[in-house]
Amino acid sequence: MELGSLKPLLTAIAMPPLSLLLLALLGLLLLRQRKRTGVALITVALALLWILSCHGTAVWLARNALPQYPPPSVVQLKATGAQAIVVLGGGMQPVVPEYGEAQPGSYTLARLRYGIWLAKQTGLPFAVTGGIGWGSAGADEKTSEAQVSARVAQQEYGVTPRWLESQSRDTSQNALMLAPLLKRDGIRRIVLVTDAWHMPRAMRAFERTGLLVSAAPIGYVLPAKNDIVEWLPSGDGLAVTQQLLKEWLGLLAGRWLAI
Repeated sequence: MELGSLKPLLTAIAMPPLSLLLLALLGLLLLRQRKRTGVALITVALALLWILSCHGTAVWLARNALPQYPPPSVVQLKATGAQAIVVLGGGMQPVVPEYGEAQPGSYTLARLRYGIWLAKQTGLPFAVTGGIGWGSAGADEKTSEAQVSARVAQQEYGVTPRWLESQSRDTSQNALMLAPLLKRDGIRRIVLVTDAWHMPRAMRAFERTGLLVSAAPIGYVLPAKNDIVEWLPSGDGLAVTQQLLKEWLGLLAGRWLAI
């Protein structure tokens, strides 16, 4: 078993809601022998579950827990001397009955669309990267995220990526496996396209390969509802908060491993 295959399980345990449900369960088990401790743990778990399920919490985390990268203009990107645009994969749907073939996930499709738009605006070639993620239900499939992205780019946008890297399984591997392909063609400066919450970790991974990277983020976490509704728990709020916490922990782990 590859070490990376444990990442989805360990992440699920560390992230809400599972981590908070386990904390509440521990509180229940302690109620008979240590009632005050048990009640305290259950109360903390429920309070944190409420807070972390609010979209307002997600907005606060996005602004304060992760480095911020403003959206660049096309003029600014051209001024960097960038030579290529790199679009990171963000998951795929391996089984889509209505299409009869694999399709990009929502994150991948949004990144791809923006990357193609930037390529057309700047005249730069672009690359797609992404294999089959560690937690993918289609881990036994042969079609990768990059291959799906390339097919959609050709069929729906009429463009073809110049580089396609389809073996990587996470962000670190995206960078390590794509960088040699780019450098072989003389590419040293790139524009990196991924979600705003994913950009800090992605930037660090690609900069470690020696590439000069300009950020072109999408998918900013912004206030979406009125002040009262922002602080009511919702499934969407929990999903976004979970993603932000995952990236924050990933940054911390990366710094620790680099020491």
